[in-house]
Amino acid sequence: MNTGPAATNSPAATPAPTSANSAVATTATAIVNIASLVTNDPSLGDGTPLGLIQDAAVVIDGDRVVWVGESSKAPATDNRVDAAGRAVIPGFVDSHSHLVFAGDRTAEFHARMSGQPYKAGGIRTTVAATRAATDAELSANVAHYMAEALRQGTTTFETKSGYGLTVEDEARALRIAAEHTDEVTYLGAHIVSPDYADDPAAYVDLVTGPMLDACAPHARWIDVFCEKGAFDGDQARAILTAGQAKGLAARIHANQLSYGPGVQLAVELGAASADHCTHLTDADVDALASGDTVATLLPGAEFSTRAQWPDARRLVDAGVTVALSTDCNPGSSFTSSVPFCIALAVRDMRMTPDEALWSATAGGAAALRRTDIGRVAVGARADLVLLDAPSHVHLAYRPGVPLVAQVWRTGVRVA
Repeated sequence: MNTGPAATNSPAATPAPTSANSAVATTATAIVNIASLVTNDPSLGDGTPLGLIQDAAVVIDGDRVVWVGESSKAPATDNRVDAAGRAVIPGFVDSHSHLVFAGDRTAEFHARMSGQPYKAGGIRTTVAATRAATDAELSANVAHYMAEALRQGTTTFETKSGYGLTVEDEARALRIAAEHTDEVTYLGAHIVSPDYADDPAAYVDLVTGPMLDACAPHARWIDVFCEKGAFDGDQARAILTAGQAKGLAARIHANQLSYGPGVQLAVELGAASADHCTHLTDADVDALASGDTVATLLPGAEFSTRAQWPDARRLVDAGVTVALSTDCNPGSSFTSSVPFCIALAVRDMRMTPDEALWSATAGGAAALRRTDIGRVAVGARADLVLLDAPSHVHLAYRPGVPLVAQVWRTGVRVA
């Protein structure tokens, strides 16, 4: 299991870590009697990438973890929470979602499950509904699905525009997304806008010109759907390099429906992640293994489209850093459940339970180039999930069962 490339924190700076042996303020909160604690710090516990500590405790002060170790050695604090033999894991990091939308595509899903193939053009249905929605309706939708995901243990969310495809609608989508998360991605290049169906080159000019100017102030990332029916390699390069010139970091939808140039382009441009990675050549795998680009796998999409599963085993064995995310969107992966995606990754993508959990936490953090999330270690943001189970393995062992008992985000219990 690759422990990931060097990462950076998001714009909110992380304070200097407190030593695990330092005195802990009495106003801190200790979570004790943890059967199994996943830290994602290989210097702790059993020395594996998960850094498992048995019979463990975690101490939180403010929004940070200030102590981890064996429960019997936990420092005295005014507040104590008894985990009662439950497992504790880092909050899930969902590094790929599309939550700024209106309407749904039930009819399309029904048709697909009845034998029609998935095609990129179905996005146009959501574009029409999103353009017609009010700002309040779109914001309420984002809040609804983020709250749904939070109850299932997701404490960090990335989300994208991409269902407006006009300057005004893309900019408002990003403004709305930024009200809910710091991890906001400009995806004006989701598909060629229906308004430019006869002139794709003019739409690329819009995406890299006036639309980018309007959207860049509200986003951290730029993305493009590099795929047949969307944007080719040359168009994707132009879009990503224009965004990088504006200070946006790159990520890319790559190699989802067919073999293509997306993965190689992502590595060449230093993109944080190449997402989907379903159809890969040996050269694609080698490029990912030799670079800093994370391969973000989205099994909800394959489940919902009856498509070929990505070969996670091939990637992990090659030393590629892998992330797992939901791809929550109304067309091809209408799930907000990271636990569901973990179960799919273990059952159908040949990941071990340990690898799948790491990829849904530390892997997602690497895909966002963050070091303050995706782990439970001194100095990390206090994002924790208590499972109604003694081990994280139950996430795959008991698929579909609501195992999340408590969720703590930035040191506060929120579910």
